[in-house]
Amino acid sequence: MDINLEKEAGLVEAVLFLENDPLTLDALAASTQLSADVVTEALEILKEKYTQASSGVELSVITGGYVLAPKKEYWENLKEKYGNKNEGKLSRSALEVLAIIAYKQPITRAEIEALRGVSPDNMIRLLIERQLIKEVGRRDTPGRPVEFGTTKEFLKFFRLNSIADLPQLDEKEEERFVLAR
Repeated sequence: MDINLEKEAGLVEAVLFLENDPLTLDALAASTQLSADVVTEALEILKEKYTQASSGVELSVITGGYVLAPKKEYWENLKEKYGNKNEGKLSRSALEVLAIIAYKQPITRAEIEALRGVSPDNMIRLLIERQLIKEVGRRDTPGRPVEFGTTKEFLKFFRLNSIADLPQLDEKEEERFVLAR
């Protein structure tokens, strides 16, 4: 297509600027009243625009949707003032439980306790309140214990598109997540 899509790209950019949450291709098409093909091309134009060194923002894909976000190299300097106050820092214990759940999901409370050596009850409660984890089902074993997994809020919090984007663990780190049977 040889059509000049600057105005369309500008419209898509304005919608992304005004939205707080990531928008899927279909949601962008509906908001802009443009076809999905035109929105796709507009996103390519924006992606190229935001890869320039002079740009402080980037077009990110988070939880399957597009969002304008500060470039990662700038976010450390900005998050204290501009980060969601509800996204306050997590304690080391909360991060440890969250990491176990993220890498081993679905996982039960007893399995988390076996890995940590201490009860995870308070951390699980905190992480559920912060909407970073949720109950994802029940294990088909005696007592039918609740299984936990991460949420879309977890992906947003860590700016991930999917759980597959978590950093890979090396062998030593992987050993820490193995349950003694």
